Amino acid sequence: MLRTDLPRFLTGVGLAVLLAPSVAAAASGPAPVRNGVSQVAIVLTGENGGTCALDHASAKAGPVTFTVTNRTATAITEVELQSNNRILGEKENLAPGLPPVAFTLTLGGGAYRVYCPGAKQDLVAFTVTGKPAPAPRGDAAELLKEGTKGYAGYVTGVADAMLVAVDNLKAAIDAGNLAEARRLYPLARPFYERIESDVDGFVLPGFDVKDNAGNLDYLIDMRASNLDPKVGWHGFHAIERDLFGTGEITDGTRTLAAELQGNIRKLDALVKTLDYQPEDLANGAADLLEEVQGSKISGEEEAFGHFDLVDFAGNVEGAQQAFAFLEPGMRKIDPELAARVSDAFAKVRSMLDAYRDASVPGGYRLYTAELKASDGAKLSRGIQALQEPLSRIAEKVATAGGGKE
Repeated sequence: MLRTDLPRFLTGVGLAVLLAPSVAAAASGPAPVRNGVSQVAIVLTGENGGTCALDHASAKAGPVTFTVTNRTATAITEVELQSNNRILGEKENLAPGLPPVAFTLTLGGGAYRVYCPGAKQDLVAFTVTGKPAPAPRGDAAELLKEGTKGYAGYVTGVADAMLVAVDNLKAAIDAGNLAEARRLYPLARPFYERIESDVDGFVLPGFDVKDNAGNLDYLIDMRASNLDPKVGWHGFHAIERDLFGTGEITDGTRTLAAELQGNIRKLDALVKTLDYQPEDLANGAADLLEEVQGSKISGEEEAFGHFDLVDFAGNVEGAQQAFAFLEPGMRKIDPELAARVSDAFAKVRSMLDAYRDASVPGGYRLYTAELKASDGAKLSRGIQALQEPLSRIAEKVATAGGGKE
């Protein structure tokens, strides 16, 4: 997802995490410059459990283009550039053998990291030399407002990438390729989980708010446990039932895939029209963690495919990005609380990392009944420890001069 509308403060220094060493020896010296833009190549392979290699580990401050080539890595489908826990730019849906893709960002001097989920070593240190980007400036309300703009760019990028992933899933279903559709399903799902809280309440024109036939969240994400008999079953989980429950692609499956594609296109257009208030981000982050507790840890979400931990990780990423865009303002409002939330997110992500499995589509272990019985309570406690401090953010930002009129 290439986003060019991120605020300048997002490309700053001061990454408050330990950076992993590069997974492969990069060339010494900064990346070469062509037409005023530094050029960095990232190559993904399936060797040695999955590798993510940069040809240069540093670049000069200014525009930097990252060109990503997936040669043979079936378990690595995305690459992100991060700083201060914010995703500055990324590329998704990186299937092996496809032509190289690129994204360009203007970076100030400082420490960054390249994140390649699914690689054996998924964090790669990247350094930008030269003048640091300006530190965040302004009062808390100004920083919060700027953060909502950055978050809007994040949501737009996720929706764009989801549309591509659903297009790929539909193509496999249309072709009757069950194995490929099963592989692609968990690659498409997490996009929705990242921004689900932003979608809640979207009603299509011509429908009453109480009519699920026009409720995009219902049409895209409804589970078997909570169906409206008047509207029936639609969306991701109806497709999941066919792929992993009955194990057959039918004409009905193809109809479901076409309908899902159409609804994702509508969603992709709608999110580009949204404006956010700071408390929207905070409330949305809290909602995503409630989703984890309500349907992921219980195993209800992915009842047929058991990709609940993939969805769990998607909810956590979405919540963390919402908070990360608020964090500069929160550091002025209540630095102790901001630090607590940031540390709690780091602990949850570390907990989730223990369940990574590059051999499973989506990159996480299947959430079987046995895994739920042995680890469900631990996962729930980890989320609870994050929920308490995070629940206090919305009130803080709403009263900082950045709330709704």
